[in-house]
Amino acid sequence: MKLPFSLFLSLRYLKPKRTFVSIITVLSVLGVAFGIASLIVVIAVMSGFDRELRSHLVGFEPHLRVASTDGPLKDWEALQERLQKEYPTFKGVSPYVMGAMLIDFDGMFTGATLRGVQPQGELKLVDIPNFILPGGRYELDSEKCVMGCELADNLHVEVGDKIKLHGPGNLTKIAEELKRLEEKDPNAKNIGDIKALVRPVELEVVGLFKSGVFQFDAGVVIVPLSIAQEIYGFEDGVHGIGIRTQDPDWAERIRKDVAANLGPNFKVESWMDADRTRLEAVVQERVMMIFILMIIVVVAAFSIAITLITVIVQKKREIGVIKALGASPMQIVNVFIGQGIFVGVFGNAVGLLLAWGVLAWRNEARQLIIRFMGRDIFPAAVYQLNGIPAAITAQDILLICGIAMLICIAAAYIPARFAAKLDPVKALREE
Repeated sequence: MKLPFSLFLSLRYLKPKRTFVSIITVLSVLGVAFGIASLIVVIAVMSGFDRELRSHLVGFEPHLRVASTDGPLKDWEALQERLQKEYPTFKGVSPYVMGAMLIDFDGMFTGATLRGVQPQGELKLVDIPNFILPGGRYELDSEKCVMGCELADNLHVEVGDKIKLHGPGNLTKIAEELKRLEEKDPNAKNIGDIKALVRPVELEVVGLFKSGVFQFDAGVVIVPLSIAQEIYGFEDGVHGIGIRTQDPDWAERIRKDVAANLGPNFKVESWMDADRTRLEAVVQERVMMIFILMIIVVVAAFSIAITLITVIVQKKREIGVIKALGASPMQIVNVFIGQGIFVGVFGNAVGLLLAWGVLAWRNEARQLIIRFMGRDIFPAAVYQLNGIPAAITAQDILLICGIAMLICIAAAYIPARFAAKLDPVKALREE
């Protein structure tokens, strides 16, 4: 089978006489390959991080939260009924109490987030039993609670242990009574009664949950709503009402509608508001990393251009002969464009293989680095995930490989035009 004239010369110039393949060609291919592999791996990890973060946040958080701008909601039952009536498409509407508290277990103290919920109502917002680890159960009554697995590990708590919860409601009452004592108020409680206010709420841990988001697993305790109201001293009040919509992607649009409907006395937040800064940062970092890592491909393109310029200088006499025999300028251009395409195609292929290998063994590589270097490159406390995520789409791959090919062709075109403009008479005379 006869190859086209331009393609034959392209392959001939890529393979020197004395070696199987040119070292410069190999380096050019590897430069493109490493650039593409780096881009694919980074984009895959950033996309996976964004997807995992969103899915875990949606899986463990209500899509919307409604709260009063004037403090705790007093008449929350009426608001709950109103929301259910005016928005029948909502899958769940349930009250909550959520805030900081102090956990005491065997003399160990740590801060955590209290999440008081209605046991059955919360199931319409979040499928908590799906997150409970084997050996535990989702059962909330006046003496039971569930907590994050990372928080339990830090405190060495196991299912069946009892923990003590101290809330700000106790501290507020103590401060008020001490102030009355200082002012010698006759209605002030005595020291014995004040000590009673310090008594924490003791609950049995009946389950440990693992949501996949470190900030939840390492800092949340879920208790019955009545217990949370007692800890915060709310009596019948709540912090707000959680809502589950039909689709979490509609939450932002629905949030605006609900906020306009309820008026300025209520604050409505979507699940994205709690971590909006982090979600936007992931998107921005993803875009910036594309531009930064594309520099590797550009550097490889310079090596392609240098390689072709070297070939043109070495083959100046041959190019003159070919032009003297009647080769058109476009045929000469195609010879060197073909070399750029060859480097781009093989660079893409090798880069895709490298990226596939790195992504397939990413978590195993992380464990090896931890073992040999003693340092975690993806700490869960920072990234809020327990493993390195990855998600790559065909669109991302086509975009990266397409841009790389265009850069390789552009790098080859400049020296190719220079070769096409060579005067055959001068080229032969100089030789």
